[in-house]
Amino acid sequence: MTGDGPLRFRRVLLKLSGEALMGTSSFGIDPEVVRVLSDELAAVHGMGVQLALVVGGGNIFRGVKAASAGMDRVSGDHMGMLATLINSLALQDQLEQRGIQTRVLSALEMRQVAEPFIRRRAIRHLEKGRVIILAAGTGNPYFTTDSAAALRAMEVKAEVLLKATKVDGIFTADPVTDPSAVKIDRIAYREVLERGLKVMDATAISLCMDNKLPIIVFNIRQDGNIRRVIRGDAIGSVVSE
Repeated sequence: MTGDGPLRFRRVLLKLSGEALMGTSSFGIDPEVVRVLSDELAAVHGMGVQLALVVGGGNIFRGVKAASAGMDRVSGDHMGMLATLINSLALQDQLEQRGIQTRVLSALEMRQVAEPFIRRRAIRHLEKGRVIILAAGTGNPYFTTDSAAALRAMEVKAEVLLKATKVDGIFTADPVTDPSAVKIDRIAYREVLERGLKVMDATAISLCMDNKLPIIVFNIRQDGNIRRVIRGDAIGSVVSE
């Protein structure tokens, strides 16, 4: 096992937004962004961490926007699930180019490109040192990929849910638009729900609260931050009891 310090977490679920793969584009996948991200994930894997990924589909399709434009919400959400599969295959390709065995497990059955999600198989892949990418959300409309991340984290017995964002953690307001926004280093699940903070959707927060799964929200745009979080460095914001 390699690495550059003791690990705080051995098995993690990392939630990436689809937007994280866009780079500066307005939609789609930026190959250079995926390459840089895959380098970081490869370094994390090299530390001996068992890594599960859930990636959103907002860079390709967002069901809610389509619903507001007159499309049926269920159809839109199913299209969003397929978008997450496209992102998952892009990540799998880059990780395998780095010599890392990777499996895409999909909540929608698509055997030609991904394994069906079977909980015991997913855990076995992790135990064998493979990275697993969990695609197609929960397989159900009306549930976000945040909710899928919380659910899958529980199912594969992850020690923590890492929520990758564009900012340095949880703030009292959107720091991009409100310069008076203050960073919150540690907060309880219930307070997140009561204050309506845009960390993850309420279903995901409630699921983590009921099962005492900590959430760490951090900035993925800073190189090396995933490794820092896993080593236990004090970056980002922690949601716990």
